[in-house]
Amino acid sequence: MKIKEKEFEDIIQELKDLAAQLGATVRFEKGDFKGGYCLLKDSKVIVINKLANTQRKAMILCTALKELGIDQIYLTPRLREIIDEMLEVENK
Repeated sequence: MKIKEKEFEDIIQELKDLAAQLGATVRFEKGDFKGGYCLLKDSKVIVINKLANTQRKAMILCTALKELGIDQIYLTPRLREIIDEMLEVENK
């Protein structure tokens, strides 16, 4: 699936909504880091470098959501395909 650059903003919003559904907070911060999922005082937090491009932000969110466990919850087929594709690109 080819995703256009302007679609990534919508995808990121869908992924943020999914993170909230799973009880995780998504934070965009500046710094010398890539980003990912962590536990902070018993809170699930996904931290993303705000200077990363939109595709990279989406990849980080997909990886973090996979760690949180999305296999057993319903996702639209399109969103699941996007997440799987992003994870394939990430793991290459």
